[in-house]
Amino acid sequence: MNKYLLRGLVQIFIAFLIISVGYYFMQEQIKWYKPIMIIGVLIFASGFLHIIYRFLRKIDRSSLLEKRKEKKEEK
Repeated sequence: MNKYLLRGLVQIFIAFLIISVGYYFMQEQIKWYKPIMIIGVLIFASGFLHIIYRFLRKIDRSSLLEKRKEKKEEK
């Protein structure tokens, strides 16, 4: 498992926990639910970007290996 995929999944899991706490605070009418939910959404976005970055790196690596293979075959 790639480190970016692992970080992304962990951040998304943490974000779900934080957002759940925010919903609990909202039901209990505690005023801190808004900043908590904002933090949860930002962490979720960061995790999502890590996962997208992992896929982009994988595509870039495979195309790089393909180019190297073509260069070898030309020689």
